[in-house]
Amino acid sequence: MVAGDAPMKLIFALGLAIALLGAFPAAASPLDDAKQAGHVGEQADGYVAVRPGAPSSAQELVNQVNTGRSAHYAAIAAKNGTDPAAVAALAGSKLIARTPSGQWVRDASGAWRQK
Repeated sequence: MVAGDAPMKLIFALGLAIALLGAFPAAASPLDDAKQAGHVGEQADGYVAVRPGAPSSAQELVNQVNTGRSAHYAAIAAKNGTDPAAVAALAGSKLIARTPSGQWVRDASGAWRQK
């Protein structure tokens, strides 16, 4: 493998993984519902977080989603010989970019903003 191929391979693998994560929206998922309600938002680190004022049930959903994402990021990182945090951060930027208008995102400084 050429040294410059690794970042492109990682970007391709992550893009494919994110596309597959969003490939099943026939019915709204609990995560989609929580995002639309403003209870949960995407973060720059590639994980979701509970927003202030959300019901306590939102934390369990966030924990489940983040556990799955963590495993997914680790698998991509292992396959591409990179750090899982780098994979998660790249995913975070892509997920935030894909977040629909009206939903909430949190940047790297911890500030929430509505798109």
